[in-house]
Amino acid sequence: MFLAMDTVFDQCSIAILDSSGKVISNQTETGKRQQTQQILPMIDAALKGNQLRLADVQALIFNRGPGAFSGIRINTAVVQALSVAQDLPCVAISSLQAIAQSAYVQHGLTQVYSALDARMQQVYFGHYCLRDGIMQPAPVDAGSIDAADTEQLLDYDSQTPLNLPIVGNGASLLKHYDGQLSYDDINPDAAIIGQLGIAQFVASGGTEASQALPKYLRNQAWKTLKEQGKA
Repeated sequence: MFLAMDTVFDQCSIAILDSSGKVISNQTETGKRQQTQQILPMIDAALKGNQLRLADVQALIFNRGPGAFSGIRINTAVVQALSVAQDLPCVAISSLQAIAQSAYVQHGLTQVYSALDARMQQVYFGHYCLRDGIMQPAPVDAGSIDAADTEQLLDYDSQTPLNLPIVGNGASLLKHYDGQLSYDDINPDAAIIGQLGIAQFVASGGTEASQALPKYLRNQAWKTLKEQGKA
């Protein structure tokens, strides 16, 4: 069994999946105000409801960002603590990949730009293509904006290199070609993150707790405006 969790998408979502990716349990509580209080009781309830212990879990799968900073920290801290407690491997999944996978599942899209509102006049951005049922980072020759990194920050009103669908809550914040499709209402949950994590775990295994790291992209944004040197 695999335990997946997400507190990045303004929610607290917990899923248990078997080794084939079948969802055994999936619960999502919307809103981000109570995530710290919700996540451990939800994990405990999901395990007990399926007559499982944490020791029965093969790996812990979590959304490592980019996205909401407090949500990323909650996710990462819980995964690291549970990993150390039971010596369980961790699998970190990109929030942008999860958005792309949800777009494939919900709308059958096989190549997309993921865009997640990063505030401060920017979006988190990535380009994904379907391979073997999984939305993977697009190859360089597929029109990626920056070959150096599949995840990046783009300013509001930037235009994508190709006229491909843009998915995620940052889609409407980018400049569109005529007729370019846009799907703002893509909301991945822990089940999607779990399915991505299982595929990654089968392909390359997991990591120990010390390597279960967040990805913020904007590394200074957690500081106060004064600490950032801004007025």
